Amino acid sequence: SLSSVHAENEWKYLAGSLIPVSNSFNDLYTSYVIFCILLMSVVILVISIFNVEFYAVVPSIPCSRLALIGKIIHPQQVIHSAVHAVMGMLVAWCAAVMTKGKFQFLAVPCTPSESPENAVPQMCLNEYHLFFLLSGAFIGYSYSLLYLINNMNYLPFPIIQQYKYLRFRRSLPLLVKHSCAESLYLVRNFCVAYYFFGYIPKVWISTTMDLHIDSKLHPLDTLSGLLDLSLFYHTWLCGAFLLITWYIAWLLFKIYATETHHFPVQPTFAEETDQCLPKILNSNPPLIIKFLALQDLMLLSQYSPVRRQEVFSLSQPGGHPHNWTAISRECLSLLTDLTQRLIAQQEAAAANGRAKQQAGEMKVLPQTPEDMPFQSQRSNVIHRASMASLVKSPLMPSKTSPGSDIGSPFSSPALTSKVGILDLNSPWHGSVQSPHVMRRGPKLWTSGSGRHFSTPLVLIGSEAVQPSFIYTWLQNKQEQLQPAQLRSVFSDAQMHIWALEGLSHLVAASFTEDQFGVVQTTLPAILNTLLTLQEVVDRHFKLPHVSSKPPRISGSLVDTSYKTLRFALRASLKTALYRITTVFGEHLNAVQVSPEHKKRLQQFLEYKE
Repeated sequence: SLSSVHAENEWKYLAGSLIPVSNSFNDLYTSYVIFCILLMSVVILVISIFNVEFYAVVPSIPCSRLALIGKIIHPQQVIHSAVHAVMGMLVAWCAAVMTKGKFQFLAVPCTPSESPENAVPQMCLNEYHLFFLLSGAFIGYSYSLLYLINNMNYLPFPIIQQYKYLRFRRSLPLLVKHSCAESLYLVRNFCVAYYFFGYIPKVWISTTMDLHIDSKLHPLDTLSGLLDLSLFYHTWLCGAFLLITWYIAWLLFKIYATETHHFPVQPTFAEETDQCLPKILNSNPPLIIKFLALQDLMLLSQYSPVRRQEVFSLSQPGGHPHNWTAISRECLSLLTDLTQRLIAQQEAAAANGRAKQQAGEMKVLPQTPEDMPFQSQRSNVIHRASMASLVKSPLMPSKTSPGSDIGSPFSSPALTSKVGILDLNSPWHGSVQSPHVMRRGPKLWTSGSGRHFSTPLVLIGSEAVQPSFIYTWLQNKQEQLQPAQLRSVFSDAQMHIWALEGLSHLVAASFTEDQFGVVQTTLPAILNTLLTLQEVVDRHFKLPHVSSKPPRISGSLVDTSYKTLRFALRASLKTALYRITTVFGEHLNAVQVSPEHKKRLQQFLEYKE
């Protein structure tokens, strides 16, 4: 019947459509496909080993492009890039072999176009296979380069604790999207590079392996050859597969390495003494162990009353608060070290600002400036913008003391008025001024205000002359280095944030949980350390080149949260002080601190800070 014939045709069509699927499954069991899968597993293992060997919990922030170039050509990074290029070539070879067709072999038989039809075939170079291999090496090297530039070896610890599976599932869609987009970007760059330099490896390999060039095919280092959509699609697909597998290995390592770990506060057995939290904090373990210990301290201080009691407990026999002493001493040492680094950085910025003022221009004042007319004073400006001024010159004229901070907010107005810098953006420029009126000087240590910096002018006679181009260029380059140098000071601020939070939560909890009063003995030192650090941090955000607003963090796969650590530290520091003052209240008036700190503490008590 007609229905049976129709049903038979449908079965034949279904069986015919299932033949390619069955053939694809049969190809998975062939020897070369199994070998390729094993080879790619070895590649993933090698990539994972490099992830373990090159990780860092403190990001490396180069302060200049020259420093970044130095890191790229460092022998360790050269080995990293070379291995990743080789691994990328192996992945591309496996993809070419499993794709079959025109990508499968490097050497293919061909017939010369000028020879007769019965000529003996010769072996020719398969440029499609070569293109695949070189693209894999290029993507592998680019991955290594971006791994260095984007600080992908940096391990950011999550703020919100989640299960490993949930963290992986949340990051997987972003990982696939990032890999596909990056593969498209890298394949485009490789096509451009192959267009200009593709003939070099092609000629070298054909000469070395004694392979001919098939003149019947379009060469791929031309526009017509690179416009092959099938080639571009397969290359992009290979690159996306390579990046997805490598990024998954990188993501799994980050998730497992930053997982929270509980350290016992008191040992159960004598053999576990070296694994206790106070012992680890006061020793010199690997940096990631110290980060995990501080993270555990932060968590126990907030969520574990039982472990807090172990911190406040006394030793038996003896009755000494060894746990609290060890933990508080290490936290205070970390915060004091950060304070000293910030003070040194601010002094360097002040010295840099003074040097820039002297490199611009200075006014040589007579002994009695009140007796000289204003126009004659203007003619005594010294030109210091030449190349000789780039070399270190004496800091100040003989009338100024060597320890004075001219232009600093901590210097006196009388001293600041001795140096006059003419700024076109200043409202004083172009107006007639009395010699008794103090000219507006620069804020802080530079000749600009805020984030906009003006070029100083040099007065010769009554004309304003711009500094040389080289001086201006070097000055701008030096200003561009400041943000990176400032960020590098806070590169390890994460452990200081945890020390702040852990210490403040323990102090706040001691108001009701500390039965022996062990925290009261160190409360003045804790308050002095926190208030001193807050003064230094506030002074840091008033420096030039320092933004008062955190940069916007894009939701990309590569973490850039280290750029906002200084803002997180400032917020954590103020929160820690408010946490302590809110709990203790007026009882803090009995704590012995300096008069300056007592005023600041009173502002916190009155919620005016």
